[in-house]
Amino acid sequence: NTVRSASSSDPTIPGKLLRLLFHDCFVEGCDASVLIRGNGTEQSDPASTSLGGFSVIDSAKRVLELFCPGTVSCADIVALAARDAVELTGGPAVQIPTGRKDGRVSAASNVRPNIVDTSFTIDEMIKLFSSKGLSLIDLVTLSGAHTIGAAHCSAFSDRFQADSKGKLTLIDSSLDKNYAGELMTRCPAGASPSITVNNDPDTSLSFDSQYYRNLLLHKGLFQSDSVLINDNRTREQVENFANDQDSFFASWAQSFLKLSAVEVKTGSAGEVRQSCSATNG
Repeated sequence: NTVRSASSSDPTIPGKLLRLLFHDCFVEGCDASVLIRGNGTEQSDPASTSLGGFSVIDSAKRVLELFCPGTVSCADIVALAARDAVELTGGPAVQIPTGRKDGRVSAASNVRPNIVDTSFTIDEMIKLFSSKGLSLIDLVTLSGAHTIGAAHCSAFSDRFQADSKGKLTLIDSSLDKNYAGELMTRCPAGASPSITVNNDPDTSLSFDSQYYRNLLLHKGLFQSDSVLINDNRTREQVENFANDQDSFFASWAQSFLKLSAVEVKTGSAGEVRQSCSATNG
């Protein structure tokens, strides 16, 4: 209910909650380390500045602490909120186990080596996903998260080059020229850092397989999206999902389950935080 009410007043919330889970699980495992505030924490790394949805997690935690104190971890809340975000926007309902414990470590230095950069090659992504126990199919499937959400101009500015007068030109030939023109209009050189662009230009508020159809039309927003159709190891899966949404949803259910179980802490390896933004005393 917390996710539903927050999303109805701010339709960007589902995309933010889904991204929050990726950042949480890829850095230190799914242990809510991304929620801890303070100097030197994951949140203080520049790659984390565009994360959002924290207030939704905090709201859910406050309600749960009233009714069942010390029982539901922040890590479980992050995973369940991301799951609900997908279902609320039209995606598949996925059953995931609970019982994750909250981590006690959150270090900015752990962020960069463990998250996908939008300029990554396919080999760099495969290596990173593999280190988390995720397969090539998981990589293609979980990239489908970009069917919702938005990105700041800086996330794809490497696909353009500015001349001395500040005029942008397209230098990435894998991008559709008309789409590139729209992006340059939305994100001119020196654009405000607050400007965002929808990951999916067509159905940005619906969790569907449009993302994969966009890729085939050379309208992947990030370089790390476009490489999925430029490599024979992943192109066939992209085409399959583009043509068969049920196949994507079935694969999503399995891959999301694996994502939400990456390096989960149990027993004395973690705790159930009283407040999501700080470890217990």
